[in-house]
Amino acid sequence: MKLLQDRVAIVTGAAQGLGEAIAHRLAGEGAHVVVADINSEDAKKVAAAVEAQHGRRAMAFSADVTDEAQVEKMVQGTVEEFGRLDIMVANAGIVISGEVTDFPTDQWRKVIKINLTGYFLCAKYAARVMKEQRSGVIIQINSKSGKKGSSKNSAYAASKFGGIGLTQSLALELGPYNVRVNAVCPGNLLDSPLWVNSLYDQYAKRWGISKQEVRQKYIAQVPLGRGCTYSDVCNVVLFLASNQASYMTGQAINVTGGQETR
Repeated sequence: MKLLQDRVAIVTGAAQGLGEAIAHRLAGEGAHVVVADINSEDAKKVAAAVEAQHGRRAMAFSADVTDEAQVEKMVQGTVEEFGRLDIMVANAGIVISGEVTDFPTDQWRKVIKINLTGYFLCAKYAARVMKEQRSGVIIQINSKSGKKGSSKNSAYAASKFGGIGLTQSLALELGPYNVRVNAVCPGNLLDSPLWVNSLYDQYAKRWGISKQEVRQKYIAQVPLGRGCTYSDVCNVVLFLASNQASYMTGQAINVTGGQETR
């Protein structure tokens, strides 16, 4: 018997990157998966790949996590299709960095809206189903920046600190219903689309160095001497989603190679 045999999971931001990897990992352990993303075409491709590779049912769902009506529809659609919801992985997120003195307020609001309000909405509608079931797991993909401030990254760090506070509060509220709520705090996913398509360019321009030098700068900060991988994060997500973590709630688990220890 696989760890998540026949459980039903939603993974947001699952059309690429870490979310895609999580969807595959959960399906590989027996879960049926809803691949939710604002990018509907890529979500459909990921869902098809999940079904083909793992023999589990997978459904793509177009959803903007900042739109409450869309999040509600996503959860309702999942329950209509599968009959229940066991796992909500709130993975969708964004990073926009910059000096506070020049940081546009609309960009601040965008980061908070996606990273924090989006998590709240996913948890809100998942909790409605899970409370009635008297079972379920909510997992937020947070960050090491949720544990320690990040220079010139104030919006992102604020959104992630808030996410840990929300995780702890929901764990207290939902514990009596046998619903567990935890966060995973990865280190730098240096090979992810976020880094390759955005952050290397942002930081190289800011510091006047090459993208390769940016990469080495971040690796040098990690005691284990390498960047975080999707597998590193998926291992912890799988554990938290399974019965092996049945006595864990309200936690924010570091997956940082020793870079963050609190």
